[in-house]
Amino acid sequence: MDKPIILVVDDTPENIDVLSGVLRNEYKVKAALNGEKALQIANKSPQPSMILLDIMMPGMDGYQVCAHLKENPLTAKIPVIFVTAKDQDNDEKKGLELGAADYITKPITPSLVLARVSTHLALYDQNLALEKKVQERTKELRDAQLKIIHRLGRAAEFKDNETGLHVTRMSHYARLIAGSLSLGKEREELIFNAAPMHDIGKIGIPDNVLLKNGKLNEEEWNLMKNHPQFGADIIGDHDSELLKVCQMIALTHHEKWDGSGYPNQLKGEEIPIEGRIVAVADVFDALTTERAYKKAWSVDDAINLIDENAGSHFDPNVVAHFHQVLPDILDIKRTYAESTG
Repeated sequence: MDKPIILVVDDTPENIDVLSGVLRNEYKVKAALNGEKALQIANKSPQPSMILLDIMMPGMDGYQVCAHLKENPLTAKIPVIFVTAKDQDNDEKKGLELGAADYITKPITPSLVLARVSTHLALYDQNLALEKKVQERTKELRDAQLKIIHRLGRAAEFKDNETGLHVTRMSHYARLIAGSLSLGKEREELIFNAAPMHDIGKIGIPDNVLLKNGKLNEEEWNLMKNHPQFGADIIGDHDSELLKVCQMIALTHHEKWDGSGYPNQLKGEEIPIEGRIVAVADVFDALTTERAYKKAWSVDDAINLIDENAGSHFDPNVVAHFHQVLPDILDIKRTYAESTG
């Protein structure tokens, strides 16, 4: 097992030699004669497991070095112990306020140095182990949340799409369009994971309306237009960013660029970009998929309809980016094709 790395920072070589002599039997020791060099070493892999840091140094003093370490996410968790001739209470207080783990005064006592280093390394290792467990648990909870969201999305589709592959395909389409729009990886994933809930409000629509063979009458259509609001109400208000996007998409994916959509007649960029993206992804997949009440459109016919409605139904910029990723969209369509058996 590799020895932990201890970085000793002091502008006096003799002091580095003393600390190195105390530590080298149990630890791998690195040294820096100034703050700038210490920061360089701390940022390189393998990083030190601990830094023993002098305060009184020319140029960048120990307080400044500690502040830089704690401001940088790559080095913020490395425990710092100040080793200095200063022993006033306010000096120790300042160091601890900057995030130092401990304070040792010179001249050093070897047994005390070894005890402090050992204690804080053990705490550091415990904190890393705890953080790893928290990350693993958080991932488990998020994975469970995503599975529930996807299953609920499929539940909404079960009435008119037994396989639930519509939500799979259109979620992939939405992620591809979001990627083309350069919304960032985090936002792409949010849209991808939230899109399956777009039609969750269908649960609130009676079967005789949702599954009707033929055109809906005015009363039925008015009822159908409630499903975005039903969906938003089902999802509810949450602090979770994912559920916020789920609700936003459920509520706005039937709004239209020209303001003629529903339920709130939002217009143009009043419609969240997530809703505008899902509108294109949803319509393209719905048109090109066979349902009990309609035959599948050809890809060309579906594309033509989307192009004809760019600027009225759809955000023209989203349509342009839909075209940019169309080859990938068609790959997804083939990968998740409906079974004909």
